[in-house]
Amino acid sequence: MNVSYLFLAPGFEEMEAIAVVDILRRGGLDVRTVSVGGGNEVTGAHQITIRADLSLEQIRPEEAECLIFPGGMPGAQHLSECEKLMTILQHHYDQERTVAAICAAPALVLSHLKTNRKLRVTCYPGFEKYLPDFEVVTDGVVVDGKMITGKGPGFAIPFGLAVLEQLRSAQVAGDVADGMLLL
Repeated sequence: MNVSYLFLAPGFEEMEAIAVVDILRRGGLDVRTVSVGGGNEVTGAHQITIRADLSLEQIRPEEAECLIFPGGMPGAQHLSECEKLMTILQHHYDQERTVAAICAAPALVLSHLKTNRKLRVTCYPGFEKYLPDFEVVTDGVVVDGKMITGKGPGFAIPFGLAVLEQLRSAQVAGDVADGMLLL
């Protein structure tokens, strides 16, 4: 378990994907972008095209330390409609591994999870209705055990740092934040 996967579907929110990948790589994590539903080139919600490192068929879910889901529309919807990905997500969650989602993804993707308790999450305003079995709060970033959620694009950097802190340490996250002149 030494790789993290960040999933990209057409219409993903570019800031939430790129900022998080950048922060995690600065922190020394092996994070790979994964295209879902097409070729390796994925175009985001604001017409920025990213070349993913892998396709969904190429990943090794059993090696994943963390699964990361950026929001954006219709990107988050496309992620949620991928049955294979939702099966991988449920298995990963059941193994008590880290899951991170931001913006619309907590509502559209994480709502597929079958959990044994009410998870505390945040999401993009207006998407709370998709989370009737979750405790939805308005905080910018929420960490509940191995679940990390972010509210939207403006929280991409603090969300990425929270993921880094969860996977490595507060010291590593602080060092990355210092290097980015955030603190």
